Amino acid sequence: MLIIDSKDCENIDKALKKYKKKFEKSKTLLQLRERQTFTKPSVVRRTQVLKAIYKQKLANES
Repeated sequence: MLIIDSKDCENIDKALKKYKKKFEKSKTLLQLRERQTFTKPSVVRRTQVLKAIYKQKLANES
């Protein structure tokens, strides 16, 4: 649960902006989208390895 401390003199737009930033930083939406479909652990591991190989290739080229 996200809690935003708002002062009495604070504008509702500023409070909403703070809420949106906190929501984005918490990555709640990403987790929700991730949970919509099931991916096998082997597929998750394979994608992680492929990403690591790709990043390593980029690092070696520089």
